[in-house]
Amino acid sequence: MRIRHGTLADIPGLMALERQTASAAHWSRQQYETALADEALSRVVLILEEGGMQGFIAGRAVGEEWEIENIAVAEPVRRRGFGARLLAEFLDLARERGAEKVFLEVRESSSAARHLYEKRAFVQAGMRRRYYRDPEEDAIVYQFGFA
Repeated sequence: MRIRHGTLADIPGLMALERQTASAAHWSRQQYETALADEALSRVVLILEEGGMQGFIAGRAVGEEWEIENIAVAEPVRRRGFGARLLAEFLDLARERGAEKVFLEVRESSSAARHLYEKRAFVQAGMRRRYYRDPEEDAIVYQFGFA
């Protein structure tokens, strides 16, 4: 298993993977281009490979606060620790770059994702009513603080 920074050449694979992941945010090509071309390194896309792209996590930094914007793991390799590995790598990078907190939103019904975040010491910090569309659903806001 290898985790690396994403490049513009990864966009087709990123889009294909997130389209197969119902809980992932569905971004346009332009959104991926923006995330991958950010020269200030305020945005990060990490890709997990094991015989091809198996997952990714995308986020951004706003000062000392970071946000996880998107995460997807291929269906055949779920429940094998890939999501946890991506999350740990992202948090390590955020810490190295001076983050104090990391935030994310997750569908209320996404019990597997919520379990992953809570296991990693994210705590519920709020709720956004009717945040998601197709289907409409509330989002739970999670926060992680570096001690």
